[in-house]
Amino acid sequence: MDRESKIKELISQMTLEEKVSQLLYKSPAIERLGIPEYNWWNECLHGVARAGVATVFPQAIAMAATFDETLVEEIAVAISDEARAKYNEAVKCGNRGQYWGLTFWTPNINIFRDPRWGRGQETYGEDPYLTSKIGLALVRGLQGDDPENLKLAACAKHYAVHSGPEKDRHTFNAIVTKKDLWETYLPAFKALVEGGVESVMGAYNRTLGEACCASKLLLKDILRDKWKFKGHVVSDCWAIRDFHEYHKITKSPEESAALALNAGLDLNCGCTYPMLTVSHKQGLVTEETINISLERLLRTRFKLGMFDAPESGKYGKLGREVINCDKHRELALKAAHKSIVLLKNDNNLLPLDSSPKKIVVTGPAAANPHTLFGNYYGVSSRFTTILEGLGEKTKDKFGISLDYRQGCLMYSETSKSLVHYGEANITDVVIAVMGLDGAMEGEEGDAIASDSNGDRNTIELPSWQLKYLQAVRNAGKKIILVLTGGSAIAFPEDLADAVIYAWYPGESGGKAVADIIFGDVIPSGKLPVTFPISTEQLPPYEDYSMKGRTYRYMTEKPLYPFGFGLSYTSFRFDSINLSAQSISAGGSIKATVTVTNTGNFDADEVVQIYVSRDDKGENEPFSSLRGFRRIFIPAGKSEKVEFDLSAAVFETVNDDGEYRLLPGSYSVIAADSAPVAAAVEKGAPEPVSAKISIK
Repeated sequence: MDRESKIKELISQMTLEEKVSQLLYKSPAIERLGIPEYNWWNECLHGVARAGVATVFPQAIAMAATFDETLVEEIAVAISDEARAKYNEAVKCGNRGQYWGLTFWTPNINIFRDPRWGRGQETYGEDPYLTSKIGLALVRGLQGDDPENLKLAACAKHYAVHSGPEKDRHTFNAIVTKKDLWETYLPAFKALVEGGVESVMGAYNRTLGEACCASKLLLKDILRDKWKFKGHVVSDCWAIRDFHEYHKITKSPEESAALALNAGLDLNCGCTYPMLTVSHKQGLVTEETINISLERLLRTRFKLGMFDAPESGKYGKLGREVINCDKHRELALKAAHKSIVLLKNDNNLLPLDSSPKKIVVTGPAAANPHTLFGNYYGVSSRFTTILEGLGEKTKDKFGISLDYRQGCLMYSETSKSLVHYGEANITDVVIAVMGLDGAMEGEEGDAIASDSNGDRNTIELPSWQLKYLQAVRNAGKKIILVLTGGSAIAFPEDLADAVIYAWYPGESGGKAVADIIFGDVIPSGKLPVTFPISTEQLPPYEDYSMKGRTYRYMTEKPLYPFGFGLSYTSFRFDSINLSAQSISAGGSIKATVTVTNTGNFDADEVVQIYVSRDDKGENEPFSSLRGFRRIFIPAGKSEKVEFDLSAAVFETVNDDGEYRLLPGSYSVIAADSAPVAAAVEKGAPEPVSAKISIK
């Protein structure tokens, strides 16, 4: 009997109550039919989370900063190995509980439109194209190369138009234009659906008046009808209960359950779908509709091999030996290396050499392991803080004296914060480690040091940290500022000679930062988000219009642009050549970019391709990322990089949300940071561009 026949046979033998029970994230066993208990809720944002020891990779936003699809897919393969191993071992001992399954509710491909959003760290940044490419790489690595025999089931979330405020997410109605919806908020979801992602999670909020978990527009018109999505849809947790308790669009749990199911929401993370039996009695749902959702869910479980014999299939032999193994720990370190962004390096202060010197490490993030995790994290067998990484790096350098002062608190000001090095006159360099951790930004309820439900009211470096850093600066010493966090942090650039953004770098983050500071690794990360100069540059947080947001629509000069990141070497973009001077619908061209390493270090560079319409309208993006490639270039050498650009990359979304290829002149720009509306000179190479006409 084939799979589809087996599914229909199982459903035909179930009672209505049994069918409804299988639409809940905690699905009980139906022993007489051979259906095992299963809990659908599992997390692996940057490593298997909440299920004991696992490799903790850099946070999702840091993965995006690598601009490296191959690396992200390699990370996802490692995560899926550990997840399968944990599942195999758990089943052997009868553990079928939460966080030990094979359906993982990641990646978060919402657009990080505003740096105040605490959950922005879970995303791949502000750009739809980068988000699509990194998200697809993660899905490929998690799910494997056989869509009918999944390694894991990934989930594109939170669909759609969801990015804060956290405190209002259960009541908020996101109002967007069709242009912004299709140009910014939906492209990554479309890309992942077309790429075969197994599930999609609806968001808590409403969009254009409809609850996302019961939206005809989102779930039926777009996801099922337009994109032909065949997988299953899951609610965010307890989102269906919000229909009647907070959104007030229904009057009772049975009405809420019926509204969601009839819209195509298959699986309820929460407590509302048990009421479907009542909904059915009241004529609000049909048994046929229940069967359709149940078919989708059973199909996923069959694809994952849950009805096969234990240890069968190509993933059945994965065991505990792969969990947090040396290979995966080395990969976590490699990912941290590639994610770290060098923002400033006056007078080439970095890398530090091994000549005799006294270094004082200070700041509340230096010895704080919470700066490594981000949110949705697992437990590694070893975490290395930045202070520990620096200590390990200098332990055999007997000419270097390393000292440590906490200096100030992480979460609040104290009158005892002060700079008083008795030996200040002989301190050569201060490494100040400041910024944020998961207690200051994150999900509603989890960020316990946030007074905004996980969001930030302002994007500036916390005032007490800034005050302390100013005092250190006034002592007249050279400062290397290391910032941790998952979002843009605004700060006065003149407070440090060199600035490194480390993100939440994972279990080996401290070693990675030390390797960068001492030059064992050349920094190569790029910003997946714009860093504004101040909170005042931001539109109102509750406004979902893209006007004034991200590098694509921002007209003011930022602190650092999207895509920016310095190196210890220097690069020159020599030329960009197009294979044709014009293109029409259905066609394509090749863009060849020549890049030269003009410095003294062999290093990686990220070549970025942007497209801009020369005669753009007022609401069109200033430029849009349409390609990127990380390449290694030895010192003094040049490399040619080729990009295939289809006519579709030049399309414009009109006010009706329709893609149109408009005739006219366009610029194809090669750069290593976004060509923003207001020019920013930070030491990056000059971009090069070429013109092409659309006929």
